[in-house]
Amino acid sequence: MTDHEREAELQVLTSDECYRLLATQQIGRLGVNAEHYPLIFPVNYALEHDVIVLRMAPGTKLTAAQHANVAFEVDEIDQRTRSGWSVLVRGLAEEITPAHRAELVARTEGTGLTTWAPGEHGHWVRLIPQGISGRRIVPGRLPQPFEDAAYP
Repeated sequence: MTDHEREAELQVLTSDECYRLLATQQIGRLGVNAEHYPLIFPVNYALEHDVIVLRMAPGTKLTAAQHANVAFEVDEIDQRTRSGWSVLVRGLAEEITPAHRAELVARTEGTGLTTWAPGEHGHWVRLIPQGISGRRIVPGRLPQPFEDAAYP
């Protein structure tokens, strides 16, 4: 391999880097078990330290996430450069209600999370991470189409 060539590289991210990347986005995918299948839903989210905060409408997603182990994934992919990153969080989802400590309710709602989808999304859910992992693909450099001698 010459100086002009390098293979693409897959890097394992630290948990700190995973949280830093999560903080740069607003949309993720929530994976739950519901209706006899694993289901994946796009969701808006915010971070409150290392906890992921979601707002939901009543329905399948909220019911399935209630005190359940869930998966949450966020990524950013650049198809042109064939590079990007992906972060996967595994954790426990819990709806925050007035029955929780006022301080926890205030912190959760204090994230200022707004939803993109129309309709009422008055249910606040915290995803408490049990594990976080991430990967980054750093693109390789393609070789020049001709040898160096072909260029004047």
